[in-house]
Amino acid sequence: MLNRIILIGRLTRDPELRYTPQGVPVASFSLAVDRPFANQQGQREADFIDCVAWRKLGETVGNHLTKGRLVAVEGRLQVRSYEAQDGTKRRVSEVVADNVRFLDRPREGQPQDTPMSDDVALPDDLPF
Repeated sequence: MLNRIILIGRLTRDPELRYTPQGVPVASFSLAVDRPFANQQGQREADFIDCVAWRKLGETVGNHLTKGRLVAVEGRLQVRSYEAQDGTKRRVSEVVADNVRFLDRPREGQPQDTPMSDDVALPDDLPF
């Protein structure tokens, strides 16, 4: 069996970096990924996909990415259920990132990226 996802898209908002009670970093972010076809009006639509990165990768994402940045995310799809405060059951689908690659440079006035692990690469590090 295989559960592998590769996405290329732009962040829809700044990542939210949090820490679990045990001190493990986790960054949540959402990607806008264009669909490969146009709708009936001739416009391209996008899917908005929730992603999460844990530990060192989560810290790197949370500290170096901002809304609008172009990234490639590789990981697995995770579907989990939980009970909301109002007692209703909810299901969440998200991509758990194993690898995040920065595909562009920060805009003027934003801090330069510094890869913090082998899981993150800048455009100059890409093999093509």
